[in-house]
Amino acid sequence: MAVTDLTAAPTPGSGAPGVLRRTVRAPQARVGLAVLALVVLAAVLGPVLSRWDPFTSDVTAFGRPPTALHWFGTDSSGRDLFVRTLVGLRTSLAVGLVAGPLSTLVAAVVGAVGGYLGGRVDRVVVWGIDLALVLPSFYLLVLLAPTAGRAGWFAVALAIALLGWMVMARLVRAQARSLRRRDFVTAARFLGVPTGAVLRRHVLPHLASLLVVDATLGVAAAVLTEATLGWVGLGLGPPAVSLGTLLAAGSASAVTRPWLFWFPAGLLVVTVLATSLVGDALRDALDPTTGTAGE
Repeated sequence: MAVTDLTAAPTPGSGAPGVLRRTVRAPQARVGLAVLALVVLAAVLGPVLSRWDPFTSDVTAFGRPPTALHWFGTDSSGRDLFVRTLVGLRTSLAVGLVAGPLSTLVAAVVGAVGGYLGGRVDRVVVWGIDLALVLPSFYLLVLLAPTAGRAGWFAVALAIALLGWMVMARLVRAQARSLRRRDFVTAARFLGVPTGAVLRRHVLPHLASLLVVDATLGVAAAVLTEATLGWVGLGLGPPAVSLGTLLAAGSASAVTRPWLFWFPAGLLVVTVLATSLVGDALRDALDPTTGTAGE
């Protein structure tokens, strides 16, 4: 057998085109992608096209319900809730799109290095993961959130990402330990392929399905976490606007002036649900044990 045959890693799954085709074919993925496309377009273009500024008051409309002029109504300061909700949605999406993939990246690097190298490095990695898991992540997030909130949405995203990678790192480590005993990995190692190249070419590609699903679902989880922090008053500081800060501002008026709460809440639910639908479809397409994978 040729050397190239030994070091050639078997192709995981049927490749990205096949996975993408199976994902798009799933009804829940089509619905999720269509809704997400609308949500992203609204978040990006809505504030630009709107005639209202999210921070400017309409002195003729304080606390007004939805009208033809103010589609989502106004708050007690006369600010248009439609444009503020879209700006908040853009901020929450930015937090999710940074925190979800970043958390997965940290988990992939830590888990793959520990699982592949083994020995002392693996013991240190396991010790670090276990220590991080023992620490109450949510309470740490609550402690960090006020400082991160004052620093901006990127700091909030970093805090969420750095406290949410541990469980996935354990899964990646277990998979990497299994892969390091496979023939193509052993052959590459004995032929002197550098460790970084082995991880990059032969280990991580086989974990792609796990990582892609985790990153996708991580976006929804991060959006939800940011909203939760904002709702309890620990999110972004003023004048920043996010779905969480809007929920916090509108929760006290959820009965008397419901438009202040239910429009941001509804948009949050739609965004998280659409992202979850896409993540579930990706998982089904990538997992060969599901019934839809082979279709």
